[in-house]
Amino acid sequence: MLLLHVSDIHFRHPICNTNRDPDRPFRTRLIQDARDRVKSLGSVDAILVGGDIAFAGKPQEYVAALKWLYELADACGCARNRIFVIPGNHDVDRDVIRADLSVQNAQRAIVNAASADDKEWQIERQLQHAETGPALLRPIAAYNDFAFNFSGNIFAPERLSWKADLPFRDGITLRIHGLNSTILSGWRTPEGQNDVERDLYVEPQQTALDPVDDVVNLVMCHHPPDWLTDGDRVADDVTSRCAVHLFGHKHRQRIVRDPRYVTFYAGAVNPERQEKDWRPGYNMIDLSLGRNKTGQPQLEVAAHLLEWQTSPEGFKAIKDDDCEIHHAEVRLRNVNPRPSAAVVGPASPVAEPPSDGVEAVMSDDRARSIVLRFWQLDMSDRREISRTLKLNDPAEAGLPPSERFGRVLIRAGQKNLLEELDREIAKRERR
Repeated sequence: MLLLHVSDIHFRHPICNTNRDPDRPFRTRLIQDARDRVKSLGSVDAILVGGDIAFAGKPQEYVAALKWLYELADACGCARNRIFVIPGNHDVDRDVIRADLSVQNAQRAIVNAASADDKEWQIERQLQHAETGPALLRPIAAYNDFAFNFSGNIFAPERLSWKADLPFRDGITLRIHGLNSTILSGWRTPEGQNDVERDLYVEPQQTALDPVDDVVNLVMCHHPPDWLTDGDRVADDVTSRCAVHLFGHKHRQRIVRDPRYVTFYAGAVNPERQEKDWRPGYNMIDLSLGRNKTGQPQLEVAAHLLEWQTSPEGFKAIKDDDCEIHHAEVRLRNVNPRPSAAVVGPASPVAEPPSDGVEAVMSDDRARSIVLRFWQLDMSDRREISRTLKLNDPAEAGLPPSERFGRVLIRAGQKNLLEELDREIAKRERR
């Protein structure tokens, strides 16, 4: 399974929507490089976007981002419903925080908690509240509208992170977990300061990351654990339960290998050109299943870490000694591949079925395709479908569109109405 990993693209309005964007050539070269590489590597199975898609969390920045991600997917043979996104600190609209005392108060109630246990209790209390829960996510409203295209929108209290399942091989599933590390991002903004290390928080509910049988867990989080106030706990959860980790934010491209996991730190697609050691970059990560010398299952990783060069301009491989491919082998304790030719009797389940309406709607390929098509309809068509299938709730009329229609889709999953939803969408697509 071939994954294309990018992060920190930083689309900046208004320049990103003009022909004068000085960062556009680097993104064009990235598309060209990926297109050339898939000729030998095969088509990309999924594009994983590790946050900081925008620069200031403005809607116009996501217009440019959506267009470019579709160009990238088409160039490397990846289905558009296989694009996965998470937010970063630049996806937070800090103007919202400056102007909204309810956001500031909710953030400070969490920040000022006296201990880790108090912080966990306080964030749960704030997220469950009918007013403060939505307030905490108000700064990423524009991101959420964009992320709905990829089933990556989040809302309080039930969907602060997401997961999606991709069929791997031999009865094994790759489960991607998209975490949100932005709840407290920007809380210092009223004092004119930016986020600092150990400022941010990812609550334990997001890092449950259940290591179920025949599932390989992959986790995406914009901020590495050392940027989180409870980073040691997050690091322990992630390294114990996930075979593959993808982090962004630092603009430092590297790989860390351990017998239990492999971690990738993304280079920025568009770092600030004034940065020391300015080097745009991206990763191509090929995952396969194998067995070690004792016959135990393992995840075999072959990664291409690609960084910008000039004269001639383009992307070159960061070498591992003299090799352009970085190899890693990860033990898989809970996985038992079953090649189809060797199966005797009924096969065991691939993975746990979705446990609630959220994952029933958002997790598998077909459902994600329905979500993408639903969001591409006009607002009037979405409202009409919601009324026709009795999925709307008048009390939610004031919610942001991504949350309002996200809840519509949850109800469609809970009521087993995805087939009807698919048909209703198809009717309007034919108009």
